[in-house]
Amino acid sequence: MSRPRKPKGRPISGWLILDKPLDFGSTEAVSKIKWLFKAQKAGHAGTLDPLASGMLPIALGDATKTVPYVMDGRKIYEFTVAWGEERSTDDLEGEVVRSSADRPAEEAIRALLPKYTGVIAQVPPQFSAIKIGGERAYDLAREGETVDIPAREVEVFRLSLIGSAPSLAQFEIECGKGTYVRSLARDMGRDLGCFGHIASLRRTFVAPFGEEDMVPLADLVALEKIEDEAERLAALDEHLIDTGEALSDLPHIAVNDDQAHRLRMGNPIILRGRDAPLPTPEAYATVQGKLVAIGEIAEGEFRPKRVFAG
Repeated sequence: MSRPRKPKGRPISGWLILDKPLDFGSTEAVSKIKWLFKAQKAGHAGTLDPLASGMLPIALGDATKTVPYVMDGRKIYEFTVAWGEERSTDDLEGEVVRSSADRPAEEAIRALLPKYTGVIAQVPPQFSAIKIGGERAYDLAREGETVDIPAREVEVFRLSLIGSAPSLAQFEIECGKGTYVRSLARDMGRDLGCFGHIASLRRTFVAPFGEEDMVPLADLVALEKIEDEAERLAALDEHLIDTGEALSDLPHIAVNDDQAHRLRMGNPIILRGRDAPLPTPEAYATVQGKLVAIGEIAEGEFRPKRVFAG
């Protein structure tokens, strides 16, 4: 009987909030970070197209168990729409499919914003990762197929016009999971009668992480010049954020060492006293500030669903 293979790399855990540069894919960025940190496991919370820059939260090790909580978080984008052309990809990459010599007045743009605020129905771009009949829409689009992608509801909490010129308009949007900014540019262009596509896109916030957490890729790559591996890895690790920070929007309980041991063994713990937390389907437990488990609080117990190494 063969022995199980030992995972390659370090069993390091935490979040690296990358400031992704342009012309660099999300998968490529994750691979680069995994290699730099010599991590056993890595994943990202929300794809950014190569033509988009900004915040790409990357989870290492046990932090990959918390990716869904970051995926569900609010996001903020700054983007520029170029008026006059609609493109097949709804951004600069695609071919021009419609054009117009008309340009919208600033007053017309501002008057349109309430239509795209709140819960709205949105059709994702033809070039998107949406699955149609088991296949990615972008794969079908590259084969020349035009697919019927059903509209879906997304939530826009805030949409602001922050700059305007005859052929360009700059916006900032705060939105929920699944919102396509490229679709927003396309639809606004159609409503304004001039067509439009994304000329630039930058993500500045993915809850609970902010701009102050972002680390430029160039800063990390620059550390490769440190010849001593232990020193180099220590310098890289300074940029990591604790895994538990991804759960800051959930109810929290602090436990002692004995309780932490029980939780890590998959056992529930009893929560006593008048200050015991109220029942909730999701909460997280820490010991001395370190994440122990994600679970539910029910019938006076914390019941672990996912546990984390000490």
